[in-house]
Amino acid sequence: MTGIVYKSTGSWYQVKSEEGEFHQCRMKGKFRIKDIKSTNPVAVGDKVIFDLEKKGDEETGVIKKILDRENFIVRKSVNLSKQTHIIAANIDQVFLLITINNPPTFAAFIDRFLVASRAYRIDTILVFNKIDSYKIEARAAVLYLKDIYEAIGYRCIEVSATQHKNLDTIKEIMTGKISMFVGHSGVGKSTLVNAIEPTLNLKTKEISDQHNQGKHTTTFAEMFDLSFDAKIIDTPGIKGFGVVDIDKYELGDYFPEFFALKQDCKFNNCIHTKEPNCAVKEALEEGEVSWSRYKSYLQILNGEEETAHFRTDIWNEEDNQYKD
Repeated sequence: MTGIVYKSTGSWYQVKSEEGEFHQCRMKGKFRIKDIKSTNPVAVGDKVIFDLEKKGDEETGVIKKILDRENFIVRKSVNLSKQTHIIAANIDQVFLLITINNPPTFAAFIDRFLVASRAYRIDTILVFNKIDSYKIEARAAVLYLKDIYEAIGYRCIEVSATQHKNLDTIKEIMTGKISMFVGHSGVGKSTLVNAIEPTLNLKTKEISDQHNQGKHTTTFAEMFDLSFDAKIIDTPGIKGFGVVDIDKYELGDYFPEFFALKQDCKFNNCIHTKEPNCAVKEALEEGEVSWSRYKSYLQILNGEEETAHFRTDIWNEEDNQYKD
């Protein structure tokens, strides 16, 4: 039988067959997918071949094969640098949820995720959530970030799940596609999904006042069929995002503004650091490339950990720019 993995708990998988029936399945043997050493060889969104086995009155499935993936999103564990985790597979698009200060989303996190999604050819839409809660300074930060990312081709949408602002726009983009919602814990993924499809009634929790951090409400990634011809993958909150296996000479290609300038660099293998006549560095000095994006690029290039440069909740009112 052939089906799609709708939920993964690490040892058991909920698989929807082509006939529309759900089966609890387990793996038989060990899988290695294209040499990726992953903590979860089977991911939500995977198309699998499975057999049904009956023991007494219970019928369960055994996954025999994972079919070739069209794409997937994989990240490196923050604490276990050699371990990777496949968030989901066979995705049409990702909605990356961003909040300014409740909790703060860092530009470094945004850029790392955009590199990963671009590397695996997955469209990403930036969703600025909780827009109704922002005062003047935070609102200015949203506009600042939108200017950066819209200029390089990313669609940005301001959303309020509680006030239903722009939910129709989100639903229109989702129709006919498999969409993944991702972001830090507490950015309002489950609340937004509930607003889009109230019958799902996903669990939500408040932000921790002490640390201004979200509490995990989604434990495992899970796919849902929606009422308006769409599928959604809700994911656990991601604290940090480690980029996996991107060659240093290819990294700049996943920054669209760098890629557009690449042909104007003196050297074909320019990595935009110390090389003379580098078009990217010249554009940086002219203000045509964002320093925030360039810092993210250098962090990834040098294998550094994700740091909170250009934190989206640190806005300097005196000179209308982020503190470094």
